[in-house]
Amino acid sequence: MRLVVGLGNPGREYEATRHNAGFWFVDNLARAEGVQLRVESRFHGLVARIGRGDDECWLLEPSTFMNASGRAVGALARFYKILPQDILVVHDELDLPPGGVKLKRGGGAAGHNGLKDIIAAIGQDFWRLRLGIGHPGDRAQVIHFVLQNPRREEQDAIDEAIDRSLRAWPTIHAGKLEAAMLELHTKPGGAAKPEAGKGVS
Repeated sequence: MRLVVGLGNPGREYEATRHNAGFWFVDNLARAEGVQLRVESRFHGLVARIGRGDDECWLLEPSTFMNASGRAVGALARFYKILPQDILVVHDELDLPPGGVKLKRGGGAAGHNGLKDIIAAIGQDFWRLRLGIGHPGDRAQVIHFVLQNPRREEQDAIDEAIDRSLRAWPTIHAGKLEAAMLELHTKPGGAAKPEAGKGVS
């Protein structure tokens, strides 16, 4: 991976909302790597670099609001000539319960406006780390739901999923995606088949 993008909305009023799960992951990754995200206006977001040379990887949190995430991703990817298959986008996922996490490559946006805008900017062939936030059960409630804070037990489960994902990060960064999928998708007490190739996000 040469670029990790966390999706969310800027501003203190959104910091703790479900839609900002991607920001939470990148914040924790930056902290673990000992780097600080800084405003970079040409990339329309907060940016940090980890590693050097062949191990160099950029962290990005767009400050464009969710619906315009592609502007930031496209700008940084074009500047550093990063291919879509070397990009990991971390985002909240309605179709997984809190605590669920899935790694996959490609696919559609499935109604996620951040993904939709990134696809418009760079195409579909990027990796996604999907952090489950659950579903309100009614499509009409989705917008309200993602912009609300998780309940305490949901937050604990999401935090645990982020911790698992951070433990898998060295494997992901090294490009061993099949191994990372097996690590993330295997539940205690049983094996899960890695999720590979194209699919619906």
